[in-house]
Amino acid sequence: MRNVSLTRFLIEKEHTNHLITGDLRLLIEVVSRACKAISIAIGKGGLADVLGGAGSDNVQGEAQKKLDVISNEILLEANEWGGHLAAMASEEMDHPYQIPHRYPKGEYLLLFDPLDGSSNIDVNVSVGTIFSVLRCPEGVEPDEKAFLQPGAQQVCAGYAVYGPTTLLVLTLGDGVNVFTLNRETGAFHLTQENLRIPADTREFAINASNQRYWEEPVQRYIGELLAGKEGPRGQDFNMRWVASMVADVHRIMTRGGIFMYPKDRKDPGKAGKLRLMYEANPMAFIVEQGGGAATTGRERIVDIQPTALHQRVPVILGSKNEVDRVTGYHA
Repeated sequence: MRNVSLTRFLIEKEHTNHLITGDLRLLIEVVSRACKAISIAIGKGGLADVLGGAGSDNVQGEAQKKLDVISNEILLEANEWGGHLAAMASEEMDHPYQIPHRYPKGEYLLLFDPLDGSSNIDVNVSVGTIFSVLRCPEGVEPDEKAFLQPGAQQVCAGYAVYGPTTLLVLTLGDGVNVFTLNRETGAFHLTQENLRIPADTREFAINASNQRYWEEPVQRYIGELLAGKEGPRGQDFNMRWVASMVADVHRIMTRGGIFMYPKDRKDPGKAGKLRLMYEANPMAFIVEQGGGAATTGRERIVDIQPTALHQRVPVILGSKNEVDRVTGYHA
């Protein structure tokens, strides 16, 4: 593996094949520095009194952790002044965050889930940050409507995993690369190139406690997996469930598998559990760039035309042959 820093990697992409602009390169670097700051805050844990609840709810009515609020502020403050963005949107905020007038504005829109899986933070389980970059339509005010673009129009997506090591997984639309944070130098370095998801798998990730609410296609699929060698699949499958989307998806990116948060009858008023703009779209883009597939069970996720900033959708993603099978059962 070449000893390539994230900065050098991005400069090569800018100059060699003109895949990204200078502004997008600088934007990604700023996001990476914000992720490093979040990693440091998480690493301090109880020593810095950052664990536990914040005493407030987010726009979805979910109780916020202190680190939800801290991570959100880190990303906002790091990105508001660089001149690369027209606006930002966060899972933790009701409305888009407008760039203050005292700072220059750019052509990009940044969306993020500042701390995915934060319900696990107090028990020291891996959590992460998910982000997505869109172009602001020319001549359009950077309000909520500007963000409502299908995931296929993303110019960049990535996530950070805060675990035993801090990783940054990134796609610019030409494959998936992994960078590891060197805690001694404070720089991200390329450690895996062109990450590929195996098309077949024997691992699945799903919240089995919701089984009684699943639709028939999901009941059928999971039933086949649980039947193992004696069932129609003729082989045993293992279930892995961290309840942190970043951790579950990164395992799939690394060794294959299928992640499912399907539509169910638990809350009929919600189309799904996960947010299209902050979780489903960026993860679907990354998974597809790694050779996998991502659908709702009925349609490709990145083809969905968003109707609201905090829209929820069902998510089925990972190894292509398994995702295709579940999607076929829905059809």
